[in-house]
Amino acid sequence: QVQLVESGGGLVQAGGSLRLSCAASVRTFSNYNMGWFRQAPGKEREFVGGITRSGDNTYYADSVKGRFTISRDNAKNTVYLQMNSLKPEDTAVYYCAAGRGIGSSSGYYYTGAYAYWGQGTQVTVSS
Repeated sequence: QVQLVESGGGLVQAGGSLRLSCAASVRTFSNYNMGWFRQAPGKEREFVGGITRSGDNTYYADSVKGRFTISRDNAKNTVYLQMNSLKPEDTAVYYCAAGRGIGSSSGYYYTGAYAYWGQGTQVTVSS
């Protein structure tokens, strides 16, 4: 069983930055591929970024590429999402997720690839 707790959300002006953290309660964090997703009101949950178990490879949605950076610290059982140049359309609840056995880069994009989810943290970007 994996428990995930996100933190770091809040209200920020357009152009600003936030850093989200996701702390995992699990024996071997490095066994899990990690992802960040977001869900805006009235919309489906969408992929934001993913990172492999070692942290060697990262994947991003086109909408955040060049602005967001995902990283992880396996010694601290934590994955991060650095968000820069935020836009009002980035407003959403952000979720981290953990999964095992994601066999291809495209797999990171799908909610079904992840077995465990956090409760989410709200990010609001004002114009």
